[in-house]
Amino acid sequence: MAKQFRFPDVGEGISEGEIVRWLVKEGDEVKADQPLAEIETDKAVVEMPSPYSGTVLRLHHKERDIVKVGQVLVTIGAPGEAVPEPGPAEAAPASAAGPGAPVAADATVPPPPGGILATPAVRMLARELGVDLASVTGTGPGGRITEADIEAAAKRPAEKKVEIKVKAKFDLYGELERIPLRGVRRTTARHMRESLDKAAHVTHCDEADATRLASLRDSMRSAAEAKGFKLTFLPFIVKAVVEALKLHPTLNASLDDEEGEIVVKKYYNIGIAVDVPDGLIVPVVKMADEKPVLAVAEEIQALAKAARERTLDLADLKGGTFSITNVGAIGGEAATPIINYPEVAILASMKIADRARVANGAVVVRKTLPLCLSFDHRVVDGAEAARFTTDLIRLLEDPEKLAA
Repeated sequence: MAKQFRFPDVGEGISEGEIVRWLVKEGDEVKADQPLAEIETDKAVVEMPSPYSGTVLRLHHKERDIVKVGQVLVTIGAPGEAVPEPGPAEAAPASAAGPGAPVAADATVPPPPGGILATPAVRMLARELGVDLASVTGTGPGGRITEADIEAAAKRPAEKKVEIKVKAKFDLYGELERIPLRGVRRTTARHMRESLDKAAHVTHCDEADATRLASLRDSMRSAAEAKGFKLTFLPFIVKAVVEALKLHPTLNASLDDEEGEIVVKKYYNIGIAVDVPDGLIVPVVKMADEKPVLAVAEEIQALAKAARERTLDLADLKGGTFSITNVGAIGGEAATPIINYPEVAILASMKIADRARVANGAVVVRKTLPLCLSFDHRVVDGAEAARFTTDLIRLLEDPEKLAA
């Protein structure tokens, strides 16, 4: 039999609410406790769970409709089952008539179209036994509910009480805005949590003199622009990382926990973290060791564009062996990036800028590049991470070899 779920009394003196968003549609299969809709009252946003399992036969209101406590929200039943139409009496709370409302002494109370057929004695018995007349199917003439129907309904297991989740719109200090954790942001959050749970994170920071690198990048800009893309520092960092990984292969690896083995990758696929409005996407430059710096630059720009436009192929996100998160365009002196698990290391390259440094006993201004390497201490020792960073700095400070 189809069951009608009414907007329940959520307390706090609430008498009505606005349907913000339906979380299901007609024809959907739902389970008990599955959220059906978000309803906003003057105090909170309420996530309304279903008390029944079955098929959504009808949504009785549209989004942005105002519903009163006691009005039918949704009808749930078996596929193809007829949907009873709620009448005026059913649209209001069951107690709306009040305890002392006059009824006929010995006849069935005339119901509105689609209403409930029951004598006053049957109604009184239902109140005494705590039975909702709307949930009872009458077996008497014309569908009239009998005393036997009420007694049988009272013996049935009680329906599961709906538990209401209330989301506060204010706290002690002011108004709150709630942003659903969805899509890329939700995936990013889960992946970061997995990384923190499974890897032993340590971060090592150092700094490269980027004066020659900046000069080299400037000299190659016109060649990149002629091919239709912008040349940043990141492609040079990618090439330097690849060469440093060749010298320190345990950073180009993953850990197979089940087999108890460090799996060293003999190829160099470098993930590039791309900041998108609702999260972080890490497309991968495949076989970065085999591509010249301008080809790497062009590929990075194409991957970043595809990431922001959501046109990446799934294969573009797989196969990474080491990742780089470049925040240089934004700024910053240091960071502690989270490893892109199951990789064992990630490099944060910070902003290249003029900084005061001491050289030969004198303070000079040099362009420097802060570097922060996070690594999984289960696989990589601190000394090895420091040696990797030292070699990376040496490569970046002699950048002409990277562009060869």
